[in-house]
Amino acid sequence: MPRRPTRTVPTVILPGWQGSGPGHWQTWLGEQLTAAGREVRNPDFADLDHPQLDDWLAALGASLDGLTDDGFDVVAHSLGSILWLQHAASSTTAPRPARVALVAPPSPVTHPDEVDGFFPVPLDVDAVRHAADGTVLVGGSDDPHCPEGIAEAYGRPLKMATTVIEGGGHLNVAAGYGEWPAVLDWCGRDNLAFF
Repeated sequence: MPRRPTRTVPTVILPGWQGSGPGHWQTWLGEQLTAAGREVRNPDFADLDHPQLDDWLAALGASLDGLTDDGFDVVAHSLGSILWLQHAASSTTAPRPARVALVAPPSPVTHPDEVDGFFPVPLDVDAVRHAADGTVLVGGSDDPHCPEGIAEAYGRPLKMATTVIEGGGHLNVAAGYGEWPAVLDWCGRDNLAFF
């Protein structure tokens, strides 16, 4: 059987509140993609500990500069997923990624006061569909930051494909997600499905 070619488009990585530290799967993913010769873009957020939506949207916009429609992917975690939904609802001129993976977005109902400016979350089906060729949701079955479950909180309202990982928690370092081969595999494939 011939080997399938590996996807080589740039990847924009959007971290959550307080960023992705050295043990986080997003940091590992960026290192793996860079080592494979892939372009990785990380927005230069002014303050990861005290996020401001306008600042984060501007940094995201700057990281998308020069990318072409359908010529890149976005991988977002936690508050980075909310950032993408805010971007999708507010931007009409930014380049459009081929694929977006929204991993472990926090509940649209309950969230810490420190990130209040990112809420309410715009759950606009048309905006999300217009913002990318395809978007997939990935979340843990027992995410403490989304107690109602990712399918209920986001999948159903957005009419979006949702992958639920049993026992995945918040899909962060505390839940054992440092090296995460499944996300690296997703970045190397052309199809949208996470598994």
